[in-house]
Amino acid sequence: MKKFVLAPDSFKESMTAKEVCVAMEKGIRKVFSDAEIVHVPMADGGEGTVESLVDATNGYKEYVEVQGPLPKQKVRAYYGILGDKKTAVIEMAQASGLMLVDPKVRNPLVTTTYGTGELIKAALNKGVSTIIIGIGGSATVDGGIGMAQALGVKFTDKDGNNIEPTGSNLAKIDKISMENLDKRVKKVNFIIASDVENILTGKKGAAAVFGPQKGATPDEVELLDKGLIHYAEIIRRDIGKNVEDIAGSGAAGGLGAGLIAFLDAKLQSGVEVVANTVKLAEKISQADYVFTGEGGMDFQTKYGKTPFGVAQVAKKYQKPVFAEAGYLGERIEELYDIGISAIFGIVDKSESIEESLEKGPQNVERTTENIARLISSIIN
Repeated sequence: MKKFVLAPDSFKESMTAKEVCVAMEKGIRKVFSDAEIVHVPMADGGEGTVESLVDATNGYKEYVEVQGPLPKQKVRAYYGILGDKKTAVIEMAQASGLMLVDPKVRNPLVTTTYGTGELIKAALNKGVSTIIIGIGGSATVDGGIGMAQALGVKFTDKDGNNIEPTGSNLAKIDKISMENLDKRVKKVNFIIASDVENILTGKKGAAAVFGPQKGATPDEVELLDKGLIHYAEIIRRDIGKNVEDIAGSGAAGGLGAGLIAFLDAKLQSGVEVVANTVKLAEKISQADYVFTGEGGMDFQTKYGKTPFGVAQVAKKYQKPVFAEAGYLGERIEELYDIGISAIFGIVDKSESIEESLEKGPQNVERTTENIARLISSIIN
């Protein structure tokens, strides 16, 4: 009896990772009806991380109302409690994401990560010992001061007044006090799941690289970068940590730096965090075949995306990996060097994007069946 491990990411706007697993299994069963099939829904620290980890560990989601990225904006966000009941997983985009801000009013000078701090507080209320924070898709460049303020860190200006925690006010910070930081923070292990390696300031920093995507003009990018430089200096002086040049400190508009400075968080590759949490290596080591995939694949997949992470694990155990994607981009052949055996596009004819998204499950099922038939013809 053959054993298949299914470890795909979500196909954005079409299927969750769990739904991809279901479609893949249907395709395999048409050829190997008695196969042992293990579902391992995956993610890389971005959108879908909570869903994947909750699904893979039989956990559950908790909903809570928090502040959105804009002032006075309330959003209904969720975080996950994993099957061990000791680990929480948060996507910062749930509370402070770009998707929550209308494109017409996007402006990182006025957005905040305060709601992300509220999500962390809600997770602390559950008594967890580890909190994993995926920090992709942010609408913010506030250096994480909103998140920190929600947890009790005090930021004051030269007159001793509390500062509104937005990007435009970073340059006004005169003093940081951690005296009232939530005491439970010290007892929790914080892990940042991110594949962004940008530092906090400068040409490769949070403002310069990501500010324009969030609505900042060139002048506003300069203003934000100056604010982040000043902020890093105050962190150095008042907290004794140098966060400015740490790879990943610029992720999510500097939230990476804030999490390191105030919560002593550790940065890890997003796909590695997920792989370790769901015990991917253990499952792949016992497999005959591994299937993975995501919405789109190209040469950038090898920079920390889910199929890359899955392939790296499979390579150690010399297991064949078959990848599926909604579209195949440029220099796809570079992925064969990282451990992927073969890559298949799932769209079979010229159809609109809407049709492709809607037919995602059928397309994955059909493509997986074809791969299974190929495997069967080789081994029989």
